[in-house]
Order: sequence, then C-alpha cells, then structure tokens
Amino acid sequence: MDTIALFGGSFDPPHIGHEAIVKALRNFKDIDKVIIMPTFLSPFKSKFHAPASLRVAWLKKVFGKYKNVEVSDYEVLQEKQVTTIETVKHLLKSYKKIYLVIGADNLSFIERWSRYDELKELVSFLVVPRDNIEISEHFLRLDVDEKISSTKLRDNIEISKLPKKCAKEIYNFYKENYCKTE
Repeated sequence: MDTIALFGGSFDPPHIGHEAIVKALRNFKDIDKVIIMPTFLSPFKSKFHAPASLRVAWLKKVFGKYKNVEVSDYEVLQEKQVTTIETVKHLLKSYKKIYLVIGADNLSFIERWSRYDELKELVSFLVVPRDNIEISEHFLRLDVDEKISSTKLRDNIEISKLPKKCAKEIYNFYKENYCKTE
C-alpha cells in the first residue's frame, strides 16, 4: 500500500457526511488506504467540544470494520495542535503518495495553512464540495452530496445525521454536554 487518502478533521461530532466521504474515497482510483486523522485541537480553533479520546473512540466504532480504512490517533497523542504539514511528513515515512482530503470551505484560507507552499508540493488535494463553493481546476474533486456541518449539527443535534453504529452515544453526549454559548 503506497497511496493513501488523509482525511483529517475535528469530527466534533462525527456524522453521516464523514461516512459518505470515506465511502467515496474507498472507490476513488489509486487510493490503497484511507487514514482518518482526528485532531487533538485544530490549528484554526481554540477549543473542542468532545474530548479527543472520545472522538477517536467514536470514529473507531464507525469505521473499525471498513476494509483499508484506519483511524489514526497520531495527532491526538501529541496532545497539542498539530499542523497538516507535520502529519503529512510523518505519514510520508510510511507511504509514497498522499491525497489530502479537504472541504471546499477550506479553500478561502488554505494559503494561511502552516507551510502551505511546502504542503502543496507533498500532497494532491482532493476537495469535497461544500456550500456551492467553486473548486478550481487545480484541485481534484471528490463528489459527495451530504450537506452536513459539525458546527450546525452541534447547535441542533439530530440523531438521523449521526453514524448508526454509535448515534445514540454521540447524540446523548452533545445533548447533555454541549451548550451553544459562543
């Protein structure tokens, strides 16, 4: 296995849109393995809502039986904000090629990512459409038609939008612990 898709994010909470992306990645040509990489804390956020260890556990329940899909706790184990370039360099020790999966909503600030010029030389970006944002032809596109945002889902948690394997657990956590105070 030489080629991977790196699908990182907060996954706070994981939802059926994330599942749809992983399913689409498994069918994408050239990808041998999908690595799901939850952040400890995104470099663009000041806090998380569900603890990192819980998000990892949920993702392992959701994707544990998927063939050629791995949930990595590499960033979580660092117990700090980890930039994408750090993770990519770590993974390039084991893999030859990385497709970096991002949502189209990241395109407006991607050049502010840490060491973006270096990063774009190391990966092929695979962009998932979102909010009718135009995707330049310089990027590969992964067509997934799930219009779900973790932020909006936290504000109005719906069990039908959560992965079936642990929907009740995720729903109960956010219902009991998340208050919209921002």
